[in-house]
Amino acid sequence: MLSDAAGVTIALLAAWIAGRPASGQRTYGYQRAEVLAALANALILIVISVVIFTEAIRRFGAPPEVHTDIMLFAAILGAVANLASLLVLRAAQEESLNIRGAYLEVLGDLLGSAAVIIAAVVIMLTGFQLADTIASVLIALMILPRAWSLLRDVVDVLLEASPKGVEVQMIREHILSVASVTDVHDIHIWTITSGVPVFSAHVVVEDGALNARGADQLLDKLATCLGSHFDTNHCTFQLEPASHSEHEEHQHA
Repeated sequence: MLSDAAGVTIALLAAWIAGRPASGQRTYGYQRAEVLAALANALILIVISVVIFTEAIRRFGAPPEVHTDIMLFAAILGAVANLASLLVLRAAQEESLNIRGAYLEVLGDLLGSAAVIIAAVVIMLTGFQLADTIASVLIALMILPRAWSLLRDVVDVLLEASPKGVEVQMIREHILSVASVTDVHDIHIWTITSGVPVFSAHVVVEDGALNARGADQLLDKLATCLGSHFDTNHCTFQLEPASHSEHEEHQHA
């Protein structure tokens, strides 16, 4: 429950920080604060699961006496609180890494509470003390994969990997389908924070299309293409005449 409280507090604080406006020093504002909060929650979950697993293994040889009445009461109380929190966070966790971190904290505890309730009942009915230790191992094994998945997603954002489901080659094909476009290179697409993808590219166009009206229409078409097909509204295009292509040093895709 303490880890849940810490996780939710971190998520709320990060959401507040992320809402602060951009500045000259931080042109994207503080939106990455939510990603850093998700990183903190992922690391907390991994540490908790490792500690629980290590302690459970240590107790296999000498299981301690368990006070099942206190154990059962605490587990039921925790399950009710975690279920309420889970219902509040469930809808938003698919759209935000930050909320997902808090959601996984609560989900891990809810699964843990269920395992503890079952273990307490088993001990009360059979006296099988190892049920507590087995429940602990199961809790650790349930938390760790979810924490690792969250950590992997956070690292992808921090390393500015392409968003999930977005293929650079597919974007290239869509851009090349726009009239007057002959080539596209130096494509970059990354994520500032959950739900905020950013795109940039150098677009080579026919020389005659780069008059004022033609460039304006091209930019509108390219922005519409990216926005409609890839849900990307923050796009930067560098338009280059075909005659200038020999002066361009392609650094990336």
